[in-house]
Amino acid sequence: MKFVLISDLHLVRPGEKLWGLDPRERFAQCLEDIARHHGDASFCVITGDLADKPATDSYAELKSIVDRFPIRTFLLIGNHDDRDCFRRVFGEEHCDSEGFVQSAHAVGDHQCLFLDTFKGGDTSAGIYCERRSRWLTEQLQAARGRKVFLFMHHPPFDIGHSLMDLIKLEEAEAFYETIKMHDIRHLFFGHAHRAISGTWRGIPFAAPPSINHQLPLVEGSVSTVYSDEPAMYAVVLAEKDRTVVHMDAFLNRKAAIMQTSEERGNWY
Repeated sequence: MKFVLISDLHLVRPGEKLWGLDPRERFAQCLEDIARHHGDASFCVITGDLADKPATDSYAELKSIVDRFPIRTFLLIGNHDDRDCFRRVFGEEHCDSEGFVQSAHAVGDHQCLFLDTFKGGDTSAGIYCERRSRWLTEQLQAARGRKVFLFMHHPPFDIGHSLMDLIKLEEAEAFYETIKMHDIRHLFFGHAHRAISGTWRGIPFAAPPSINHQLPLVEGSVSTVYSDEPAMYAVVLAEKDRTVVHMDAFLNRKAAIMQTSEERGNWY
């Protein structure tokens, strides 16, 4: 199984830029690259912060784009989004029975669960409440015998970044209690605006950077809070015995300066 992971679009209105960059143009280039090189992907996931400032017209444009995209795409919401506004445009397509933006998708022996960690209010942190946890528990119980992939916007643990660790998923211990007895093969998230991978309590995780702006790893390494570093999407290859996550810096891909005669013929 192959699928593609995108995060943190931060879409703005036509003609606007965000921190000197054009997220709408970058998103268009991202989808064009995915369609050209990964048209065989089973599905695509966008893990939240769809719009920088949510509005009906922003989501309507996104819906039009996603509806035309040849690969089935699942949407999550992040702290920059608005659940009610999202639902007015997308309806119940990506929602559970209580209206949270979370859904399930089975592919072969894998069960993919897309979670809603939106909290709202003045904070950028996330939350996973008891009502959402009940849905997740039901889905995990129904997935017995399948390998489970979890997708969410907020990481439920510290990632070692001074800003992000203040606005991760709140009450993460309760979240872990919900999932700990189940076969979670990989956890995917966004929010961090960095390419990250590792393990959390034995669960492998990965996150792609934003399509637009990033957060420098070292505070003070640039003069601004955000940085202009390569945008990437992730290509995930899930086999019976392994899960491989490739990060592709699609805007920075170009030929090396080399002669054809310098290329190796037989690599093995």
